[in-house]
Order: sequence, then structure tokens, then C-alpha cells
Amino acid sequence: MIDTRTAPYAALLLRLSLGILFLAHLGLKLFVFTPAGTAQFFSSLGLPGGLAYVTMLWELVGAIALILGIYSRLVALAMIPVLLGAIFTVHGPAGFFFTNPNGGWEYPAFWIVGLLALALVGDGKYALKPSRRA
Repeated sequence: MIDTRTAPYAALLLRLSLGILFLAHLGLKLFVFTPAGTAQFFSSLGLPGGLAYVTMLWELVGAIALILGIYSRLVALAMIPVLLGAIFTVHGPAGFFFTNPNGGWEYPAFWIVGLLALALVGDGKYALKPSRRA
């Protein structure tokens, strides 16, 4: 049974934490690796370097939308391909544990589960623009 008194806070907490995580990873790409360095890394993986800029923009827009609660269900689903890309290009070959060199895929996979949970639970009443209910 769902506790309707606390469920809106759970959705808010989930939205905020997922959005902040995307901002943190965007910050790494912007301030630590630099956009040019990130593009070069994408190229080293056999991906188009320009995809790095698309990914950074995707992370920024998605993070803000999650934090503010703007169509959170849809945004949560739209953010999953970013993490799948990270799993299949970088973290998957490194093995399961995220403590492995190049980080394993356990953390991005868990992050995907959080996004799926948010898509299922919904925006919560503290969202700026709730998604339409099915």
C-alpha cells in the first residue's frame, strides 16, 4: 500500500537526487575533462566527437527538468539512453563493480533503475509541471 502522505516527498527526493547526479556528471565533463577533452574521449571510443556536446546539453536540460519537475516521467525515460551509452561504451567492458578501472556498470545500471522508478511513481505534487497521467 502506498502512503499518500509521504509519497509526494519520495517523488521529490528522487527527482532532486537524480537531477543533481546529472548536474554532477555534467560538471565533470565541463570543468574537469573540458568539453574539448570530452569530445576527444568520445572520439577515442569510436563515437562522433560532436556527440559529447549533445550529451552534455542532454544532461543539462534533463537535470534541470528533473529538479524542477517538468514532465519528469518523460524526462526520466529520455535520460536512460545517456546512461545506456555510458554502460555500453565505457563501463560495461570494465565489469560489474564501479570500483574497477574505468568504473563498472553497476552504478549506471542502478541509476537507470532510479529513473525507471521515477517514471513509474510520477512527478509528485511538488513538481512545477506534472506529466499527464495515463
